[in-house]
Amino acid sequence: MISVATADLSTLRTYVLDLFVKLAYREGDFTLSSGQKSSYYINGKQVTLKAEGALAIGRLLLSMLPPDTQGVAGLTLGADPIVSAVSVVSAYEKCPIPALIVRKQAKGHGTQAYIEGPTLPPGTPVVVLEDVVTTGKSAMLAVERLQAVGYTVDTVIALVDREQGGAAYYESRGLRFQSLFSITDIQKYYQQ
Repeated sequence: MISVATADLSTLRTYVLDLFVKLAYREGDFTLSSGQKSSYYINGKQVTLKAEGALAIGRLLLSMLPPDTQGVAGLTLGADPIVSAVSVVSAYEKCPIPALIVRKQAKGHGTQAYIEGPTLPPGTPVVVLEDVVTTGKSAMLAVERLQAVGYTVDTVIALVDREQGGAAYYESRGLRFQSLFSITDIQKYYQQ
């Protein structure tokens, strides 16, 4: 067993890939949130809500953030543990980055807010994090809500890219996109 707190990033990446294959990846007949049918499903929360998975993901994604990042955000619920993990790891690394959670619907009481977390100054560079990207529409909702309140968002980072148009969609919207894994990576590892 590796120490996810001290292992090098290459070892951590392999560790997280193994977790995704063992805990999150399933083959069968599924309907995705996009409405598309799929022969496989990835439930990222099986990895992101596991203590060791969250720590490893926090370390890996923190290393992928652009140097000017001053906030991480994502659409609830899939991104909640990811943005929290990155934020907590950033504090341990002495470069604290606040986490923001973007609601799908405005809060029905109080401030009626779409965004939960600390209020950051207008223009703050925020990176949107996502667990699994198919078409890209879910994370794009987070991008639009963050931009609407004045944050600068030009990067989306996902744990898994299903390679079904999300990357091209983000590019067409002027966003940079990266993923920790592609579905090809996961399926190749799964078949071994």
